[in-house]
Amino acid sequence: MRPFEEDFHSLNDTLQEMGALVAHSVQRSVLSLVEKNEDYAHQVIRDESRVDQMEIKVDDMVTSLIVREQPVARDMRLVVAAIKITTDLERMGDLAVHIAERALSLMMQPPLPEPINFGDLANLVEAMVLGSLDSFVKRDAQIARGILAADDAVDKARKNIQHQLIDLMHKDPAAIARALDYLIVARKLERIGDHATNIAEDVIFLAQGVDVRHRVPAEVA
Repeated sequence: MRPFEEDFHSLNDTLQEMGALVAHSVQRSVLSLVEKNEDYAHQVIRDESRVDQMEIKVDDMVTSLIVREQPVARDMRLVVAAIKITTDLERMGDLAVHIAERALSLMMQPPLPEPINFGDLANLVEAMVLGSLDSFVKRDAQIARGILAADDAVDKARKNIQHQLIDLMHKDPAAIARALDYLIVARKLERIGDHATNIAEDVIFLAQGVDVRHRVPAEVA
């Protein structure tokens, strides 16, 4: 294998490793909230530095590739996608840390008077994260387009939780502070889904050379 090809394989492998770490952080952050598991929360917080280090590593690898190889066409699309994907992964890792920190705070407080089901939202977001990474590994635009389609379901699930929490705050003003924490968690999960969508868009660009950002529906165009 030529040094050029080895560098691209190394970049690809590092992105996959970073993606797997972030996916675990997202999963553990949700479990720390739902299961009131301090160990999961602390693991997410500890892993933040590893995610940050891997972002720097990818940036250094990309810079080196551009300077030495001056990639063009499909190779250049991988370089561009790598820069964007690593940024989204790092932000997803940050959001997972924020959720874990909220979970630790909520563990020290009484539970809400009514249970709030985060299951649907969490499952959808985790599936989007894993699916976006799978689409990248396989360079599969079809899987990536499925991630884009799932974004509306995440928005709907977040709004359902929001309506539940607003109703709860009207019924029990004493629960407002805790309910707001849960609202923030729901919003951060939705943002993780948004970043998974960004990765899926990058995969479509990488696989097909098509930019699907800021899509305009056919009936509007």
